Amino acid sequence: MWLNGLQPPTPNTHKHTKHTTLIVFFLGFPQQTPIPIVQFAFSGSSPISHLSLSSQLSLSSKNPSPDLDFAGFRSVFSPRQLLLSVFMESLPTENNALVNMEMQPVFLDAQNMESQPNKRRKKKSIVWEHFTIENVGPGCRRACCKQCKQSFAYSTGSKVAGTSHLKRHIAKGSCPVVLRNQNQNNHPDPSSPFTTPQPPNTATEPPKRRYRTATAAPFFPFDSDRCRHEIARMIIMHDYPLHIVEHPGFVSFVHNLQPRFDLVNFSTVQGDCVATYLSEKDKIQKVIESMPGRVCLTVDLYGSCQTTGYVYVTGQFVDSEWKIHRKLLNVVMEPYPDSDSAFSHAVSACLSDWNMEGRLFSITINQPVSEIGIESLRNLLSEKNPNILGGQLLLGNCLSRSISGIVSESLAANHETVKKVRDCVKYVKTSESLEEKFLSLKQQLQVPSTKTLAIDNQTQWNTTYEMLQSASELKEVFSCLDTTDSDYSKGPTREEWNVIENLCAYLKILYDTANLLTTSSVPTTNTFFHEAWKIQLELARAAASEDPVISGLTKPMQENFNNYWKNCCLILAIAVVMDPRFKMKLVEFSFTKIYGDEAQTYINIVDEGIHQLFLEYVALPVPLANGGGPVTGEVKMEDGDGGGGGGPGLTDFDVYIMETTSQQSKSELDQYLEESLLPRVHEFDVVGWWKLNKVKYPTLSKMARDILSVPVSTVAAEAVFEVGRPEMGRYRCSLRAETVEALVCAKDWLRGEMVDATNAMIKMEFPI
Repeated sequence: MWLNGLQPPTPNTHKHTKHTTLIVFFLGFPQQTPIPIVQFAFSGSSPISHLSLSSQLSLSSKNPSPDLDFAGFRSVFSPRQLLLSVFMESLPTENNALVNMEMQPVFLDAQNMESQPNKRRKKKSIVWEHFTIENVGPGCRRACCKQCKQSFAYSTGSKVAGTSHLKRHIAKGSCPVVLRNQNQNNHPDPSSPFTTPQPPNTATEPPKRRYRTATAAPFFPFDSDRCRHEIARMIIMHDYPLHIVEHPGFVSFVHNLQPRFDLVNFSTVQGDCVATYLSEKDKIQKVIESMPGRVCLTVDLYGSCQTTGYVYVTGQFVDSEWKIHRKLLNVVMEPYPDSDSAFSHAVSACLSDWNMEGRLFSITINQPVSEIGIESLRNLLSEKNPNILGGQLLLGNCLSRSISGIVSESLAANHETVKKVRDCVKYVKTSESLEEKFLSLKQQLQVPSTKTLAIDNQTQWNTTYEMLQSASELKEVFSCLDTTDSDYSKGPTREEWNVIENLCAYLKILYDTANLLTTSSVPTTNTFFHEAWKIQLELARAAASEDPVISGLTKPMQENFNNYWKNCCLILAIAVVMDPRFKMKLVEFSFTKIYGDEAQTYINIVDEGIHQLFLEYVALPVPLANGGGPVTGEVKMEDGDGGGGGGPGLTDFDVYIMETTSQQSKSELDQYLEESLLPRVHEFDVVGWWKLNKVKYPTLSKMARDILSVPVSTVAAEAVFEVGRPEMGRYRCSLRAETVEALVCAKDWLRGEMVDATNAMIKMEFPI
């Protein structure tokens, strides 16, 4: 204590006298056992600081030397090399008088020092599992790597280098042996101290000692190719420009993050993105090749600033595991997007690219097409699939585009009234003080609405609907706002608020239906029959209303939706028949509501269509169980006696038995329709039900699989509420058509990989 300049505690002067022994140790180098140098024994109450050291020390000889004073003693040993141990014990004395302190230095000679066992302190750093210490000279030791035998500085004299550089050698991939093992195993070395430790087998191995070390991060060797791959994925996933790799800010960021990474240029990253696209395309190709059924396509036209168009061709199908897939297959650049052959050319290119000729089931387009264009698509569908109702399954309109068009026209027809409401909302929302006044007035008037005002985005019609709906519920507050704010201009009149309320009431039907298209899972076709027939019925009733405001508002909406209903009614009705909870019963019920006395005519059209479609599936070629060539649904009789003892004269009899039996027995479709309905549960997996019943209905299940995968929308979930034709970005238009296709398609595929496989099956709730 005294040698380190610290004051000792005041000795106790009670009846027990403190007898203290003070020993000075020489620490020497780290990891070594302390060596005792000198020992003092004293007693009494005199402070240690008042003592003087008259004896002198000598470290070079066995005997004390008078040549080395105490200053020299401290100059030889640094404070970090001196350790003072104080051993105090209380001994009773006969009286409480102070006892003169006796100080007797006791020196340990070299023989005693050498006879002390050289017990080194156990090293606790985990790096010593990978390094050994070697003496290379007097006072110089180096750490040697057990893996690559490379040596590193450890200690020279009294200076110790520490272990940080040793950790870096193992953890940062500098050791070539560790790096080679990592590349061979393609996973972190389990013996490395910087990997996540595996739990020991407690049943066979004793638990190892746990060192008090900080948890180290897992070791991942630097891989330049992997970094390039991740940059390509980043650009694809987030629509970053390819030139980002040449932007100064990005270059500086990457250089500071990893100086060992060689930055790539535009051409290189373009090639990396195309390589990623081709790799993902191979995966999709294997799924399509193993697809047991047919594929349904959607075509969506994107405009551009260069008057060229881009046709997005998306495929929807059910795989061999009865999981529904929706994949963007091609982005075809069309120099003349308004031509009658633009869509048919894109579809033909897609079928050829993916080798799907003869497997096309239906096509859904996103906008009204001329009669010549419709006929061109219908001929293409019939040519590729001559057995599927002669091309009657071509859907002329996309549901989301049809709804967006109806809403846009309705908002445009009431533009002045909608603008007044928008100006009122904007007046309140653009000032915090005005918004506080508005909320205060709402509380005073005790308006029960929980809606909050928000300015709409006019490119997304759902935001306009939500703005009108919230303003309509708060119309009383708007009407009284001029009493607290003299600058507030007059808002909509009572009649105009009535128009807004009626408009919101019928927009809500369309809004709820469009929301079903925004789910991450792929909806089945039967779901939208419920929505479509309710919209058709409600708009038809509203258009025939005696209220001129309601009829004038909804009649244009009903006429526009009726065009969609005519084109899609058949396929939607057949799809809902494939739902064992409804079958033909819901078609009969809904058509009676919509068509009244003429309902039976439309019901018969659906019944005839589904029976004709079933017969076409019966006649489709099916593979033999023994691996032979395909045969049709008819059974081919072999000539000869056969092994059944029938004889040559019974061949015609066998044919007669089959014909009469087939006439008397019911088909799978009739048997399915006559069975009772399943209970109506909200969460029902209709595709999964057909998978479980494919043995009972081998042919009908194939037809249901294709019917239920027909898409009703051509747009992605995030674009359902967009108004107007979508546009390709200016930067994308400057790239080659092949690069644009690679970037757009790869993004769709990579995003699909992030969706949980359990969400692929449809579990939707809809009130019935």
